[in-house]
Amino acid sequence: MATREPQMTPRVHANPAFPWSHVIGFALSIVFTLIAFFAVTGHALAHRPLLAVILVLAALQILVQLIFFMHVGQDQKPRYHLWLFGVAMFFFVVFVVSSIWIMTFNTPMS
Repeated sequence: MATREPQMTPRVHANPAFPWSHVIGFALSIVFTLIAFFAVTGHALAHRPLLAVILVLAALQILVQLIFFMHVGQDQKPRYHLWLFGVAMFFFVVFVVSSIWIMTFNTPMS
């Protein structure tokens, strides 16, 4: 009786595709960071417009991180996770804006 040699099967990876979304997210993060850096160090704008540009770039950076790295909203799981995240972001914005409001207009209420 002849012995049968074990067959060598190649390993199959769960996801053989290259992670292009991560590369695109990383590139966008670097681009937004460099734009903000050179805008500040090069004194490209006056104070208020520069602050607005930095805030817009920060918001874009947050969106890139959420979409490309944390994959928010890209899965078919229950949508209540996305709703809870939206409510949390709403309260975060309310807290930040109200704190800035209080620090800016520091007058006692009567």
